[in-house]
Amino acid sequence: MRGGFTGWPEQAMDVLWQLQGEPAHAARERCRADRERLVRQPMIALLNEVADSDPRYEDFSVWHYRTDSWWWQHQGAVIRLGRKVEIGLRFALDGLRIQGAWWYPDPGQVDMFRRAVASEGSGRELSAVVDAVREKGYDISGDLMKRPPRGYPADHSRADLLRHRSLIAARPLGCEEWLHTSEAVERVLSAAADLDALLMWLVRHVNRAA
Repeated sequence: MRGGFTGWPEQAMDVLWQLQGEPAHAARERCRADRERLVRQPMIALLNEVADSDPRYEDFSVWHYRTDSWWWQHQGAVIRLGRKVEIGLRFALDGLRIQGAWWYPDPGQVDMFRRAVASEGSGRELSAVVDAVREKGYDISGDLMKRPPRGYPADHSRADLLRHRSLIAARPLGCEEWLHTSEAVERVLSAAADLDALLMWLVRHVNRAA
């Protein structure tokens, strides 16, 4: 273990408070160095610790600020597990949020997803996994059609899943004192374990473009 992550300093929240609303360019530039040191660099350290714990989590990126004020107010990061299958983290004034997502699919991936959902074995597996993740407090969302796609019966037992053109499970991890300590690593790893069955199902069934 690198041992570099000790939590987000409490001053990180002060920086984000200064960036609320629509801060002027001068205000952003005034905060840039502190934001990098207190907000973005701890996210990098956190994900290095997470990657040290499991090599599957080694392919990660921590976003820069871009021009939109939202990106200055929210520090995002992503861990890539497969094609368009990833864990996303977001640190902001309301704390840390995690999601497991298959989204912005490549051509052919939606059809692969539908075939796997319609198949009895893999479809029942996904349905059970989604139910289990929901019971752990995750919101299930995504890009949904109004009805099951053409070629699938409207009364299919997994019609709700067939409507998905992306699939996201997300929940806030909180904004308690642990966020300012190394305990945040274990919180993220625990949440990643919650999402593991869902994300590995997606890696198996939609990991390549058709």
